[in-house]
Amino acid sequence: MQPTQLTATAPRVLARDLGSVTPGERVALAGWIHRRRVLAHVTFLVLRDRSGLAQVVVKDPAVVEQLGGLPEETVVSVTGTATANASAPGGAELVEPEVTALTEPAAAPPTELWRPTFGAGLPTHLDHAAVTLRHPRHRAAWQIASASMRGFRSALGALEFTEIATPKLVGTATESGSTVFTVDYFGRTAYLAQSPQLYKQMLVGVFERVFEVGPVFRAEPHDTVRHLAQYTSLDAELGFVRDHRDVLAVLREAIAGMVDAIGTEAAEAVALLGVDLPRVPDEFPVIHFRDALAMVGADPDEPDLSPAHERQLSEWARTAHGSDFLAVEGYPMAKRPFYTHPQGPPPPECDADDPRREVGRYSNSFDLLFRGLELTTGGQRLHRPSDYAAALERTGTDPAVLGGYLDAFAHGMPPHGGFAIGLERWVARLTGAENVREVALFPRDLNRLAP
Repeated sequence: MQPTQLTATAPRVLARDLGSVTPGERVALAGWIHRRRVLAHVTFLVLRDRSGLAQVVVKDPAVVEQLGGLPEETVVSVTGTATANASAPGGAELVEPEVTALTEPAAAPPTELWRPTFGAGLPTHLDHAAVTLRHPRHRAAWQIASASMRGFRSALGALEFTEIATPKLVGTATESGSTVFTVDYFGRTAYLAQSPQLYKQMLVGVFERVFEVGPVFRAEPHDTVRHLAQYTSLDAELGFVRDHRDVLAVLREAIAGMVDAIGTEAAEAVALLGVDLPRVPDEFPVIHFRDALAMVGADPDEPDLSPAHERQLSEWARTAHGSDFLAVEGYPMAKRPFYTHPQGPPPPECDADDPRREVGRYSNSFDLLFRGLELTTGGQRLHRPSDYAAALERTGTDPAVLGGYLDAFAHGMPPHGGFAIGLERWVARLTGAENVREVALFPRDLNRLAP
């Protein structure tokens, strides 16, 4: 028998709005059968739609028999009479229902999606993501991600940033030290973009302030709980900065916008997952890279912070500043891309033998740590053609492969800088997920290319 299409015999309402319907009014719900509970004299049908859950009370023996042939996850339309019930989801339920199947009976999902906690392991979830993402806890994680993206866009839009869309197929692989994915591009070798970095810099020369939300690709052979081969990057770049501190101030506004949007647009998801939303301080506490190494007892010649160091520093920021965020500035130039601007004159409190007095050793760049994990990398970029010529000579990079990029600087580029936030890493840290794959829709990593 072919499934019947949804009809307009009664206005459709969402599950979350059922409580606002006038009792006695005839309305329709439509969604997935989330759960059926058959008791001696009554059957309860729990329906799930994009807004949540609604309860339907079934007493008619014919409808009870009909539901017996409609398993969980079957898509149905239910027309019934709205009735107040304080114990039902949203304080209301449907009674005297008519049920219409909109699909054939659904196959059994790989785990029972109606259970409050997800009952299967991560491999089962990832292998069957198109179905298991329906579980309210998995849906909630991406609802937080979605709200984060909207908050990012809103915050930067309010600061007169222009949203851009840059190529993901590029002809050169010179943006960072990461391994790249190669692609056959009409008989030529192309690469999947590791970031929109070079393009967003070029477009500062057009719009002054730009941002992008989009995928980036890293072919690094990391099989860890914090790395993906493809992830969503929230990028921004702005012109006419004094130094990296101006960039850090805009990053603060972006993250504050993300947190605000999560609190207002994904409040139910926050409650379901027990998320402790951070308080975004008026200014992020800042520590210099060399001072950070000293604080954690690391060798002063270390070129980077280890994950353990990041956790130690974050704990200090929470204790000393009451902040979930800490900006570490002044990373060594040797660990930063060629376009990074070197640190300016040293602070007056520096001793004569302080390495910060070594011209060219440290950079006007930063990492933002969030609850023990590097969340963001950013900083000031070079903007003078002569500085680029020196940087490319120092790194042994052929200027010819960056012709279009360098052309923008030859025609005038203001002092500028920017940052990038990894969306999945942000959501994983917010939700306390042990593995970033738990909060990605269809993750790509060293071993996974499907579904």
